Amino acid sequence: MYAIVEISGHQYKVAEKDVIFVDRQQADENKKITLDKVLLTSDGNGKVNVGTPVLEKAKVQAKIVDHTKGDKMIVFKKKRRKGYQVTRGHRRHLTRILIEKITA
Repeated sequence: MYAIVEISGHQYKVAEKDVIFVDRQQADENKKITLDKVLLTSDGNGKVNVGTPVLEKAKVQAKIVDHTKGDKMIVFKKKRRKGYQVTRGHRRHLTRILIEKITA
């Protein structure tokens, strides 16, 4: 069984026991959260339920594993013949989430 959920504006395909990285969530570590913006569910046998835009009674139970940072991205800007170049780095703040249960 899998579901497509919306978490802070992004859509993720999740199944039970999956670990996904999402944008930083406000809840503490080892805290259970409920994701109620479920857009689609499938039972694995070909039966698919699609919401308009969300499914009313479908929920996904998840647990926050930890908060971390993503890989460093190098941002390099240069204007030729002007003597201008700037190097900056950026790391996204992420939250690792373990999907425990999907109810449709």
